[in-house]
Amino acid sequence: MISRRTLIAGTAAAAGVVAAPWVARAQAQRVQVNFWHGLGQPLGGILEQVVAGFNGSQTQFQVNATFRGAYPETMQAAIAAFRAGNAPHIVQMFEVGTATMMAARTAIMPVHQLSTDTGVAIDPAAYLPGVRGYYSTSDGKLMSMPFNSSTTILYYNKEAFRKAGLNPDQAPATWAAVREATQRIKATNAAPIPYATGWPTWVHHENFSAIHNVPLATKANGMDGMDAELRINSPLHVRHTQMLVDMQREGLFRYGGRDGAGEAVFATGEAAIMTTSSGFRARALREVPGGAANVGFGYLPYHNDAIQSPLNSIIGGASLWVMQSPNRTRDEYRAVAEFFKYISQPQIDSKWSQDTGYVPITLAGAAQLRESGFWAQNPGSEIPTLQLQRGTATENSRGLRLGNMPQIRVVIQEELERALQGQQSAEQACNSTVTRGNEVLRAFERANR
Repeated sequence: MISRRTLIAGTAAAAGVVAAPWVARAQAQRVQVNFWHGLGQPLGGILEQVVAGFNGSQTQFQVNATFRGAYPETMQAAIAAFRAGNAPHIVQMFEVGTATMMAARTAIMPVHQLSTDTGVAIDPAAYLPGVRGYYSTSDGKLMSMPFNSSTTILYYNKEAFRKAGLNPDQAPATWAAVREATQRIKATNAAPIPYATGWPTWVHHENFSAIHNVPLATKANGMDGMDAELRINSPLHVRHTQMLVDMQREGLFRYGGRDGAGEAVFATGEAAIMTTSSGFRARALREVPGGAANVGFGYLPYHNDAIQSPLNSIIGGASLWVMQSPNRTRDEYRAVAEFFKYISQPQIDSKWSQDTGYVPITLAGAAQLRESGFWAQNPGSEIPTLQLQRGTATENSRGLRLGNMPQIRVVIQEELERALQGQQSAEQACNSTVTRGNEVLRAFERANR
């Protein structure tokens, strides 16, 4: 049974309140764990509530969560702290920082080793395949702890579909269907922008490759070695890029910028169809004219003449890394492992998903959302999770492990923009992306031999 003192101590720590002396003594007797995260408000506040829940659930350990800025700043601060001998116990890092964190070698402790050393069971099979694959070695060993995860899906404006004579209760499933729908939307002036996209590299390269079971890069997308080379100039990648170029020229697609910049036109009701993160759901429901009743959801489209049964998409978001430091005790590592075990409980996982819009990371958490009626009461909320579980993951759909991936994303965006502006062909854009991206990969490989 949790004592009143424990609950007060946990709440005070979470709120940043100066504790009474007896509370401070009680906290000091606990094993202290420092957790640096990269979530601003309101997500950061929800995360700190989860931490407070763990602190209040037992009396041995105290996790102290601190916001350290955006993910790149958090990563740099953690690496600097490691070099100074005072690294945090846990650091939250975005998914494209996975290769960089793994290359840090002695700075981190793999989660599978943490579980073995502490005796706290952390079973990879408990997590969604599309989530665990991203943060595991090619033989299935967890390197970091899955946490806040999202994936890419399709959104559509039901009122625009009605105006265009399209079925407002059916999302276009294939790219051929998307193109047909956008032609109808333009012909009927149902919306100023038939189709737009957020996160163009994540949607149209990373997830595109995964669901079509084609490599983004060799070596299992980098998971089998740092000597990987990009493969996003395949005929299917060129064809898809050409489709975007053609659709923009025909007034069916409008490029809205890098990362999440393109999302704004769907939120205002200007765009009829949007592909972007499942984490965009809350904003869409809140801001689209007409509210929730006017927002439809669908799976990420695929080319049905290239693959009949698309595979799982891959995730975005972040995971939790265990950092090492001189004189760190076994009890401190056990505290980290117990915290990871806590956040993997179905009731904690499912509530995190409901509160934030991230997908549940565990199969049991997903089952709880389904069985509780949450998915049924919130249409479309199940799509990201089901899409992540679709098919059997292959080396092309487990995830990415490419060094300096943020830089590679910039290269992809630059070359795609030149093609959309008519400065080069789709094939030239894809070839240039591979050439320039491979230079980034070789620089990372040289720096981390």
